[in-house]
Amino acid sequence: MDVKGAVWRKSTRSGDNGGDCVELAALGGEVGVRDSKAPSAGHLTLARADLAVLIERIKSGAL
Repeated sequence: MDVKGAVWRKSTRSGDNGGDCVELAALGGEVGVRDSKAPSAGHLTLARADLAVLIERIKSGAL
């Protein structure tokens, strides 16, 4: 998938302190996820529903 025109966004809670952050981009009906410190390393593409499940599992401490 070509992501050259994608708008990548980092959480507003992520400071400029060099912490571990991910960036998200809307890719049609899916979402791109990449490491903000290594954007040229590629990205994962997830269905929106799968990303929602992942976020809930992280919040609950299940991961």
